[in-house]
Amino acid sequence: MVDLAIRRSPAVAQTPWLRALAPAVRLIFNGDAAARAAALPVWSAEFSDEACRALQHGSRASLWLGPDEYLLLDLRPAAGEPAGSTLPALERALAGIPHALVDVSHRQIALEVQGPHAAVILSGACPLDLDATEFPVGMCTRTVLAKADVVLWRTAPDVFHLEVWRSFTGYVTGLLTEIAREFHPPR
Repeated sequence: MVDLAIRRSPAVAQTPWLRALAPAVRLIFNGDAAARAAALPVWSAEFSDEACRALQHGSRASLWLGPDEYLLLDLRPAAGEPAGSTLPALERALAGIPHALVDVSHRQIALEVQGPHAAVILSGACPLDLDATEFPVGMCTRTVLAKADVVLWRTAPDVFHLEVWRSFTGYVTGLLTEIAREFHPPR
C-alpha cells in the first residue's frame, strides 16, 4: 500500500459563523443499486435515490453527487482510524460487484458556515438559490464558490457543510470572510 503524506489541516480562523470541522474519512463511491445494497450493511448510512440529497446515520453520511456517484463521509471516525479500516470492509462487501471506491480523505477539508446570515454569505459567491424553499435541509450538490469547486450540504436551517479541496481553503475562507464583513465586521 502506498504511504500517504502526513498533512496538517490548513489554518482556519474560527469565528462564530465559520469553523473548520474535524478530520473525516471521505470516500468517492460509484456503484449501481446492487453495489449500494452490498455496501449498505457495512456503511450504515443509506444511499438516496433522489438527486442532490444526503442521508445520514450516526456519524456517517452518503451524499448523492450524480447518478450512481456518492461522497461517503464518516464525520467522527474512531480515534486514529483512517479510511484504512472502512475501505477494506467495503471492498470485501463489494467483491465481485462492479464499483469504484476511492479514498479522498487527504484531498479535502470540511468547513461549517452557520448562523442567520449563512445562506446570504454563501450566496455572495455561489450561483445557487440557497433559500430554504429551494435548497432545503438535507440537500447537497457539487457546485462552485466563486472559482473553487465545493460540495455544499445544508445540514440544518442555518448550517451549511462545505467540502473544500485543501489547496483552496485559504481562498474560500478569505472570500467568505470578505463577504461576511457586512454582518460580522472585523474587530
